[in-house]
Amino acid sequence: MRAGVIGIGAMGQHHVRIYHEMEQVELVGISDVSKSRANELSRQYGVKCYTDHRQLLEQDLDVVSIVVPTTLHMAIGMDAINAGVNILVEKPIADTLKNAERLTKAAKDAGVKLMVGHIERFNPAVMRLKEIIDSGILGKIVSISTHRVGPYNPRIRDVGVILDIGVHDIDVISYLYGMKVNEVYAIAGADIHSMEDHAAIILRFDHELSGLVETNWLTPHKVRKLTAIGLKGVAYLDYIDQTVELHAGKWIRKAKIEKEEPLKRELEYFIDAVSNGKEMQPSGEDGIHALRVAMAAIESYNKGKVVVV
Repeated sequence: MRAGVIGIGAMGQHHVRIYHEMEQVELVGISDVSKSRANELSRQYGVKCYTDHRQLLEQDLDVVSIVVPTTLHMAIGMDAINAGVNILVEKPIADTLKNAERLTKAAKDAGVKLMVGHIERFNPAVMRLKEIIDSGILGKIVSISTHRVGPYNPRIRDVGVILDIGVHDIDVISYLYGMKVNEVYAIAGADIHSMEDHAAIILRFDHELSGLVETNWLTPHKVRKLTAIGLKGVAYLDYIDQTVELHAGKWIRKAKIEKEEPLKRELEYFIDAVSNGKEMQPSGEDGIHALRVAMAAIESYNKGKVVVV
């Protein structure tokens, strides 16, 4: 599979590294608006570099990772679709619902595969917890809450904390329930950023199942945790340590998990799905749902009311 990467910043450089390491992939080239950065990685990995992503898309690619600021996802994604290249676009899928829907429809109409990089779905701990929940060991799940906090990264300027990191847990909670969100209520504020930098988001699933996302850019240390409460037990997940601990009335168990880099799993899945014509997960529709809920959360805190999704 001939692959390229557009956007080689903090996240994009890891797409470059992993594609370069994959035996079934030929990393054809990379693109970035920073010529010095592109040249640096070009020398490091022995691939061609371009400052204009359209030149990269002309190199007979099979797949491309789009790892640029959210506001550029739609425009660059459309260029890739028009070039007939299958896309992995980083989360969130786009900056607006209109752009997300347009991008997804264009990919479908062109017969191009589109996958959204909700990377936590490929965290071994999340994958294992999904298996545990679906097995019924914990009984009916009635509440899932997450804690995703840490210091602010100055490179994040185009979106607030909900779209930047809160959207991870919106997607994960929906994935674990196997349901879509019905209603959202959020309390948030902007104290160190032009957009919201702290938020507590309540999600309603069905009529009695809940999700809670707590996120901020104010905590001096990084925490990434999830708790799933079932009628027969509780699961405690640590995204960073990639652990899942199960608690019931008379026992505590640690799930067996083989730790692995989530991005590596994600890109392997992407390449396999393209190679074998499989359906993409997370799909464009999954990306649209996560974005719709995140946008509803932003609307909720701005208007101080519950928003129906």
